[in-house]
Amino acid sequence: MQWSEVIASPYLQDLPFKIELNRYGKIEMSPASNLHNYTQIELANLLRRKLKKGKTFSECSIATTEGVKVADVVWCSKKFIKQYGFNTPYSTAPEICIEVVSPSNSKEEMHNKVKLYLAAGAKEAWIYWEEGRVEFFNLTGQIEQSGYGVAVKLPK
Repeated sequence: MQWSEVIASPYLQDLPFKIELNRYGKIEMSPASNLHNYTQIELANLLRRKLKKGKTFSECSIATTEGVKVADVVWCSKKFIKQYGFNTPYSTAPEICIEVVSPSNSKEEMHNKVKLYLAAGAKEAWIYWEEGRVEFFNLTGQIEQSGYGVAVKLPK
């Protein structure tokens, strides 16, 4: 299955979970809680306030070597948007890609997605764990804090 087919299918609209494609073009689904959705919005708002020279949005589809993955939150510079617009899926990952962990996600799965986003061109990939802990990564590996100067402290 191609991502354009996923987007066009009336059967796959308004589902209460995220859909991604694996490297074989098969659909993978993961349920999202209300807390997950709240966290996505708060992270997007934080990035919008702190990084004004770009765009922030959620549920961003990105073509990776293991199929189309959907980052929970991304930040794209104005330069990125000028080059790629809102292509779906992006052939290159936005500068910051964030995954918000759900109970159904494994640590291995999250770290694999980080690697995929970075290999696809992201400058940073973040994992926001359920208890509010954040891990930051760039091409050199795990880093102490974001190189974009964003400190993550979300309201409860």
